[in-house]
Amino acid sequence: MSFRLFHKGSKAPGTTVPAVNLTETRGVGIRIQSLNKQFGSNHVLKELNLEIRAGETFSIIGPSGTGKSVLLKLIVRLDAPDSGQIYVDDRPLFDADGAVAHAEWFRCSMVFQSSALFNSLTVGENVGLWLRDKRICREEEIRRIVAQKLALVGLEGKEGLKSSELSGGMKKRVAIARSLAMNPDLILYDEPTAELDPVNADELANTIIALRRISKNTTVIVTHDLNFALYLSDRIAMIHDGRIVEVGTPAELKNSANPIVRNFIYTTTKGIKGS
Repeated sequence: MSFRLFHKGSKAPGTTVPAVNLTETRGVGIRIQSLNKQFGSNHVLKELNLEIRAGETFSIIGPSGTGKSVLLKLIVRLDAPDSGQIYVDDRPLFDADGAVAHAEWFRCSMVFQSSALFNSLTVGENVGLWLRDKRICREEEIRRIVAQKLALVGLEGKEGLKSSELSGGMKKRVAIARSLAMNPDLILYDEPTAELDPVNADELANTIIALRRISKNTTVIVTHDLNFALYLSDRIAMIHDGRIVEVGTPAELKNSANPIVRNFIYTTTKGIKGS
């Protein structure tokens, strides 16, 4: 099934695109194979391999500057690898020449580290932006969806507020609501606890956990906050020097014998291993 799309930025009037199901999500599996990304002389990702299962909450941890956010941008197709491939449900995201393929078989959204809200728009306008831009449904339905997604993140009735009136934690939750408006099959978070105090970080973790109970989507979180990852993840991968050095459940990571993992756990959580 498809519908006609007429909106600013279309390649041509009447471009046919897949219909968007605003009532269901499905988890997608991700397979990353021999991925390389280099910026000048800085080889950020080095033959990186990783598998993320459909429907799981998966965190990628590691110190700053190890390639976590670069990997996320490749998954969301904001950039392309120099070599290697990313498969979503066993279909490649990049063409043979490295160009971005038309990945229309799944819906993907991203919550940016800075929240990336438009200051000139209200909360409601920010959350409904994608729906209005793509002309997915009528205005009455957009308002209903916006209200529903804001309620899911604990911001019911806040549609009329401006970004300048929001706390850091509220901005993060508005950004999540905006991502949820398209009912993504895959949702990615880039350093979601950045600039948040411990109380707001805990509230955000509980929000993500609550959302996972009502959605089948796949959730990928990039973070340097190990406690955050341990609390809400099904599995965790640690990236070091552009490569994945270990993948496991929170319990397996905490009890890892890998010296790189053990050192990261000790320096970031002051020796909670085995707790």
